[in-house]
Amino acid sequence: MMKQTAVIIPNYNGIRYIGNCLASLRNQSVSDFEVFVIDNGSTDGSAELAAEEYPEVHLINLGENTGFTGAVNAGLKAAESFRYALLLNNDTIAGKHFVEALEKAIGEDQKFFSCQASLRQMDHPECLDDGGDFYSVLGWAWARGKGKSAYRYAKNTPVFFSCAGAAIYRMDVIREIGALDPQMFAYLEDCDLGWRARLAGYENLYVPSAYVLHAGSGSSGSRYNEFKVKYTSRNSVYIIRKNMPLWQRILNFPFLAAGFGIKTVFFMKKGFGKTYLTGLRNGMKMDVKPSKTGFRAYAAAELWMLKGTVLRIREFFD
Repeated sequence: MMKQTAVIIPNYNGIRYIGNCLASLRNQSVSDFEVFVIDNGSTDGSAELAAEEYPEVHLINLGENTGFTGAVNAGLKAAESFRYALLLNNDTIAGKHFVEALEKAIGEDQKFFSCQASLRQMDHPECLDDGGDFYSVLGWAWARGKGKSAYRYAKNTPVFFSCAGAAIYRMDVIREIGALDPQMFAYLEDCDLGWRARLAGYENLYVPSAYVLHAGSGSSGSRYNEFKVKYTSRNSVYIIRKNMPLWQRILNFPFLAAGFGIKTVFFMKKGFGKTYLTGLRNGMKMDVKPSKTGFRAYAAAELWMLKGTVLRIREFFD
C-alpha cells in the first residue's frame, strides 16, 4: 500500500529555526505523513537537535552542502514509495491544518502537479511573503502579494509554479518529468520544475487555507547577498535556455533584454552589479538539455508569462 505524504525539509545550519519547524509538524490536524530532514553538512548542531529531540523524524546526513536541489532530490529518492512529497523550508512554522489542506487540494484533480501554501511573514503574520509564484516575459520570477495583506489573497488561485518553500507535489508526475535540476544548486529550481510540469500538461495551484510563517533567507542569511545574486542570475538565464525554444526566445527578446537590463541597474545600485553580470555569463555556459514538447504547450506557457507580466505591473502600482 502506497504511503500518503513525505514532508521533506532541507537543512543547512538551521539551528535558529529547525526546532520550531519540527514542533509545528507535531501539532498537525492529520498524522498520515512522515518527516524527512535532509542535512547538508551542518556544523551548528541543528542535525543533532533534530535527531535528539524529534526521534520520529528520518534524518538523512549528506555530509556536505549539496545545495537545495541536492538535498531535495535526496529526500525525493527516500520518498519514492509515497503518493505526495511536501517540500518545506526549515525557517517556517506550519499552521495546524497545513498538511491536511494541501493533501485535500492536490487530491481534488489529477491535473494538479503541485499546490502551494500561503507563506506569511514571520514577524508580521498578517502580511504575505509569497502568495503564489508567476513568471513574466521580462525573465522575472516573482512572488504574488509580497508585503500585502494575506486576507486579500484568500482564494485558491492557479499559478505558474509553486514556491518550493511550502508546497506539495505529486510523486507520479515527478517520476514522469524528473526531479529538481541538480545543476541549479539553489534558487529558481522550483520555477524550472513547475515550468516543466506545465509544459507536460499539468497545473499548479495556490491554496491559502494552508499557511506557514516564514522567516525568509534562513540559509543564505539575507535578501540580497553574493551567494543569492550569483545563483539567481545564473539560473535565470539557464531556465530560459532550457524551457523556451528558439522561436519563443526570439519573440520575447525585447522584453527579456529590458528585464535583464533593469535588473543589472538594480543590482549595480545594491553593490552586486559585477556578481549579477558574472552570473548571467555563467548561465550562458551551462550545459542544457532543452525541453521538448508541442507548439501548443509552449504557446500556453507564453500566455501564462504574459499574464504574469500584467499581474506584476498591477501589483507594482497597487
